[in-house]
Amino acid sequence: MDSITQAVLGAAVGEWFLGKKLGNRALAWGAAFGTLPDLDIVLSPFLDTAGKLWWHRGPSHSLLLMIAAAWFLSPWLAKLWRKEKVSRAVAGWFIFAAWSTHVLIDCFTVYGTLVFWPFSDVRVGFNHLFIVDPLFTLPMLIALVRLAFLRTKKQIPQRRRINAWGLGIASAYAMLSIAMKFVASAGFDADLDRRNANVIRRMEAPTPFNILLWRSVADCGDSLWIGYRTIFESKNTPMRWTVYPKDAHVVENFGDAREVKRLRWFSNDWWIARDHVKGAWIADMRFGEIRNWSARKGMVDNCPLFAWDYRPHETHDKLRQAGQARISPGETFKRLGLRIIGNRDAWDASPRLNGATGQLPETLFVEE
Repeated sequence: MDSITQAVLGAAVGEWFLGKKLGNRALAWGAAFGTLPDLDIVLSPFLDTAGKLWWHRGPSHSLLLMIAAAWFLSPWLAKLWRKEKVSRAVAGWFIFAAWSTHVLIDCFTVYGTLVFWPFSDVRVGFNHLFIVDPLFTLPMLIALVRLAFLRTKKQIPQRRRINAWGLGIASAYAMLSIAMKFVASAGFDADLDRRNANVIRRMEAPTPFNILLWRSVADCGDSLWIGYRTIFESKNTPMRWTVYPKDAHVVENFGDAREVKRLRWFSNDWWIARDHVKGAWIADMRFGEIRNWSARKGMVDNCPLFAWDYRPHETHDKLRQAGQARISPGETFKRLGLRIIGNRDAWDASPRLNGATGQLPETLFVEE
């Protein structure tokens, strides 16, 4: 999740474990430890692009490191808070809780984390929440703002109740996202079954800032099908799938390259590729696309959010983040809202793939 959410969640955990003894200092310490795992970005300037893909949300988000941090840092915190009579055990559980809830909520997103490093290199991602979701963050943030003004010992019970409400509402929203995903997933599966589509695997994730409109990616072998549906639609409502050819031969041409192997690992093979004169353009299709309806009437240009250029003849960094199309937030969120309430024409149009390096916009086939 975003850093604000992680800080707010950490502050709420800090209040839960330490608020009675530290007061508002518990919020600050919780926010600090809640964002600590994301300090892995400190090493990013020393890594190439492929290295960053492995390092971010990597070892710093592992179960092993959070246990080690709780064990080794708890004596120092207990000594620091000796006057407040915070024991080493309480300090250790605080560190573990602030760290682990950070990692847990990261696991709710598509990006995933290396929770079981170094024993497994599988990134854990449940795909239940978008990377920024104000409806998850705001209940905790409002509660914490209120807590900051409750500073006396007599107000400790009130602090605990308010914090519990903030955490409870946010947790309920996270649990609701699981139910919403189940509803959406059933609709995706029903539509593909009616088509007798040859689907090898499928995933779904929510669209930005909500859990009502979901995006599915179906792996059909030589292509990826991408479709949208709202949880308000019946399972019998037919869908519209946009077909993205993978062009697997492009990746196979560079299959032995370290950077391409890392991209395939990071994307869990949810990629499409296009070749160009200097190498290959590769996009991870799990994360959605920037949609632009103004290029030509009746068309929508789709530019994948996460894409890279692989240039084998570069001497320093052979993998670079590809350029992205400009987004129109007002237009996008207006159409997103209309699609949530069932207006398909506001969201869909004749699709083209845009943004592939060295390629003109590519007309895409649609399954309806």
